[in-house]
Amino acid sequence: MSRPPLEVADIFRAHGPAWRHANAGHVSLGQLKVMSAIESCRTAALGGHVARCEKCRHTLIAYNSCRNRHCPKCQGRAAKEWLAEREAELLPVPYYHVVFTLPGAIADIAYHNQAAIYDILFKAAAETLTTIAADPKHLGARIGFTAVLHSWGSAMTHHPHVHIIVPGGGISHDGQRWVSCRPRFFLSVRVLSRLFRRLFLEQLNALHAAGRLQFFGDHARLNERGAFATYLAPLRKLEWIVYSKRPFGGPEAVLAYLSRYTHRIAISNSRLVTFAIPAPLATPNPRRSRILARAAEGACSSSRPSSADLRRDIAPRSRPGSTAHDRQPPPTTPKSRPPPPSPSSGEEGARPNGQIAVSDRALRIPIDLNDGPAALRYRKLTTPSLPAGAAVLTASAQAPISNPHR
Repeated sequence: MSRPPLEVADIFRAHGPAWRHANAGHVSLGQLKVMSAIESCRTAALGGHVARCEKCRHTLIAYNSCRNRHCPKCQGRAAKEWLAEREAELLPVPYYHVVFTLPGAIADIAYHNQAAIYDILFKAAAETLTTIAADPKHLGARIGFTAVLHSWGSAMTHHPHVHIIVPGGGISHDGQRWVSCRPRFFLSVRVLSRLFRRLFLEQLNALHAAGRLQFFGDHARLNERGAFATYLAPLRKLEWIVYSKRPFGGPEAVLAYLSRYTHRIAISNSRLVTFAIPAPLATPNPRRSRILARAAEGACSSSRPSSADLRRDIAPRSRPGSTAHDRQPPPTTPKSRPPPPSPSSGEEGARPNGQIAVSDRALRIPIDLNDGPAALRYRKLTTPSLPAGAAVLTASAQAPISNPHR
């Protein structure tokens, strides 16, 4: 299997030390261990083994993996084993896919209380399913299911919810027969939503009363009992989302989907497209900044800076009675290009004060424009005020470029 062009480990190795130093005191020990494991995964730091062909003597070195469950390169075999075990448990009956989702206001609390909130999320979802399924008005049977927690959504944001794969029926209370649900209908999502909301809020209040919840920032006021009750009041009237449908691809498709997340993390190597850190200019230069600013204006609009404006920007401040040529350093090597004729020589094309002729060697200035992309073009110009053949630096956009940042 070929190595992807960009990995999470590459980003951690390049900028992990600086990020950890900047966030010292705000990163947990567990997070530091995960970063260290990802940076060292499949490198010489963890050792490895050598495989050599006895005939052609071809040698292959394979480094050991970190086996951390948060590493995007590890746990592939564990995920396949989990999928095989769950598929072996499937019954020859229809299955349903049920999802319990927490509202956004609860998700904000769960962000700083993950262990406690996720625990009652599992308990409330399980109790909801078993209670409604055991009711003779709905199914009247004891059911079993497999539940997997997802803490993020498709938008890669914090979005805790539980996926449950459950058979469409259960064992009767006397344990003598199988009770099937109605065709293409398992349990009422409205009934599931109401009971799930009540059970979860009851357990959440119990956690708050026991002092097992922590609040920070804008939610620090929720430490008070009254403020917490006021915060939960609107949630008692809100319809909590519960999804329940029979999967089109069967239970195998749902298990295959869940197996991709049981032993993996949200940001996998396949999601990474590009990674670049703009290099700062070596030496701040006010005149160069003006040049780049004018180049940005030309790149982000249909108007382009004129040659006269750019010549004025790159011209050094002149003193009375001096010219730009007077301030140019003498050639240091025999291979240096000779300076252009002096204005005082009386030759045609003498330059007035405030203008400077640039050698015809291309002048490359690294550019990093935060306001949008820009492309510089360098070309020679012949103007009446310059000697023939002298080059003037001009910067313009190759074409008008729309700026997506505006």
